[in-house]
Amino acid sequence: MILTRNRLSTFFLALAGALTFAAIGLPLPFLFGPLVFCLIAALSGAQLENMGILGTYMRTILGVAIGASIQPDVVERLPQMAASVALIPIYIGVIGLIGVPFFTRVCGFDRATAWYASMPGGLQDMVLFGQEAGGDVRALSLIHATRVLVIIILAPIIMVAFFDAEFLQPIGAPATSMPSAELAIMAAAGLIGWQVGERLRLFGASILGPLILTAILSLTGVIENRPPAEAILAAQLFIGLTIGVYYTGITLQEVRKDVLAGVAFMVLLAALAAAFTEVVYLLGLAPPIDAFLAFAPGGQAEMVILAILAGADLGYVVVHHLVRVMVVILFAPLAARLAGITRGKPPPS
Repeated sequence: MILTRNRLSTFFLALAGALTFAAIGLPLPFLFGPLVFCLIAALSGAQLENMGILGTYMRTILGVAIGASIQPDVVERLPQMAASVALIPIYIGVIGLIGVPFFTRVCGFDRATAWYASMPGGLQDMVLFGQEAGGDVRALSLIHATRVLVIIILAPIIMVAFFDAEFLQPIGAPATSMPSAELAIMAAAGLIGWQVGERLRLFGASILGPLILTAILSLTGVIENRPPAEAILAAQLFIGLTIGVYYTGITLQEVRKDVLAGVAFMVLLAALAAAFTEVVYLLGLAPPIDAFLAFAPGGQAEMVILAILAGADLGYVVVHHLVRVMVVILFAPLAARLAGITRGKPPPS
């Protein structure tokens, strides 16, 4: 990775945000500090830049953290999760039924852009699929970045206000308290899992590859700990940085059309996620916090951070997000073809 001037300034800006939020006692400082500082700088016209390969490697820490949390009891509970997992395709279908008309008729986007803006999949995957279908790549990037931004801000507020959540859980033991051999194994699992995942073309390879490899190591007793607290904090910093940097170079017209459309759609999705949370809770399938995090339409990495900090059932949350992303990846392009969504086709009148 080439450490350009923009990358260095972006990193130190994010670090300043984290330390500032921590110093004044604001919640989730290593996530919200970098996010807010980079977002303000990007909207002010600063030329920020993502961290490239280093930023991607930092995401592998979350894959390792998830995999290390998969113990035999999580595997044994998979049949118990089946009922709520079965709601995921219904959830995605309802999102599509709401989202496509919203983005075409209310916001004026073409059908390809509207379709992939509606789908709650990975940002990069939805932008790629939308580009292949002839959608507006910049609009898709901003809408999905806004989806992640809004949910990462709203989710903690909703969890505290309605579910009495407290983000006080220890995120991990300090690195000095862990065996150096285990730390080395986890670092290697992150790197190897990511690279193998890329070669196998797994969706979300930087998280899913390390997740699978570390889960094997955890289930076989090779590792017994999650990544240290310092690693989880670093991952939070880079996630916050990445979200803020997506808005670099944004114009006022893009704010008025793309960002506001993303914000409005996320309000609808938040209400929908709350409704499904209530259904899951009333059916006795999961506690409210677990259900909300499982159905919140945010990025997998961001929801994992919140699950760790809130002490939620990480296995339950992750299984639902993996199923959500898998369903979208596999069926969104197929459904788009069946619906006749073609390159450049205008919205219906």
